[in-house]
Amino acid sequence: MEKKWVFSLLITSLVCVFLIVTYFNMSLLLSSLRPPNETSPHSKVDKLPRFAYLVSGSKGDLESLWRTLRAMYHPRNQYIVHMDLESPLEERLELASRISNDSMYSTIGNVYMITKANLVTYTGPTMVANTLHACAIHLKRSPDWDWFINLSASDYPLVTQDDLLYTFSTLDRNLNFIDHRSRLGWWKTKYRAMPLMIDPALYMLNKSDIFWVRPGRSLPNAFKLHTGSAWMVLSRPFVEYIIWGWDNLPRTLLMYYTNFVSSPEFYFHTIICNVPEFSKTAVNNDLHYIAWHRRPKQHPLFLSLTHMRPMIASGAAFARKFRTNDSALDRIDKELLMRTNKEGFTPGGWCGWKPECSVVEDVDRIRPGLGAERLKRLLDRLVAEAKSGKNQCEIESMNQA
Repeated sequence: MEKKWVFSLLITSLVCVFLIVTYFNMSLLLSSLRPPNETSPHSKVDKLPRFAYLVSGSKGDLESLWRTLRAMYHPRNQYIVHMDLESPLEERLELASRISNDSMYSTIGNVYMITKANLVTYTGPTMVANTLHACAIHLKRSPDWDWFINLSASDYPLVTQDDLLYTFSTLDRNLNFIDHRSRLGWWKTKYRAMPLMIDPALYMLNKSDIFWVRPGRSLPNAFKLHTGSAWMVLSRPFVEYIIWGWDNLPRTLLMYYTNFVSSPEFYFHTIICNVPEFSKTAVNNDLHYIAWHRRPKQHPLFLSLTHMRPMIASGAAFARKFRTNDSALDRIDKELLMRTNKEGFTPGGWCGWKPECSVVEDVDRIRPGLGAERLKRLLDRLVAEAKSGKNQCEIESMNQA
């Protein structure tokens, strides 16, 4: 009887072990057969991109910069603000105080001000240097963003951040939106007839122009000169390249464009179109609506209510230039951003779409609106053109500057 009991116990143990092993094997098999669209909550969150912004301003831009920052704030993103050295110390201290005393910014910690102000002009390389500085800070502060966007205090969003996150969530995150509708034909004649201009921000404390007689300089024959808009949406891989520059081209061209008229309209464009790894990622648009005064599109108009219809029809994500507190901004807030208070944030999924939008509920929840539809139509067309090679680094170029 004792032997039978031991035998029965042994058989029962073996059966239990067999069942346990079978259970784990079936679990592994079922997990391997799980459909691809059954993803974890974390992988669903990762489908949404993140943006790293630079918003810059100068003397008298405090209120404009603050309003733009509030209008496009989202806890998922990163923001750097900079007021240049020409702005009064009082304005810079006021901006720093507002950021440090804002409960949302303090809690989330995604708004950073460059307190050591630089003098920045559009004339020479200081604007490029300021943009590169912001890129480097973003790379150091956070590894978790997908596109870098540079804006000025006179820019304003035409879509909500929910709209922007939604439309960019379906895009290849290597794409760079950098305008190549250049005025190069004009530059060929205009630039050769004028001297190079030394950027006064390199040597002085004001923005008076200093002219330097142009020496015989030319771009190395291996490269072609490209130009376009100074405003852009750059992918993280491209930003890493221009900061780290493992083949030294970014630093070489930075030296070349020193004391070069309107360097921001040349530097990034020349790099991206001369590096095969990135030239095929260029999409010929800066996602801005800009109304130009007259050819050769040298000076943009200040936008007003008369531009609302073409501005909306463009499908652009941003527009410029606006005067401080122009009535067009109030209309954009009301009709496009659903923003009831110019001191408050644009309502979004992250705050439960509450008008006051003062409490973070879910940073990964979005609800795209009509702005997303307009922007998506524009992006679909632009990306299709880029894939076909149309308008992609195919502008006329010159080797002699």
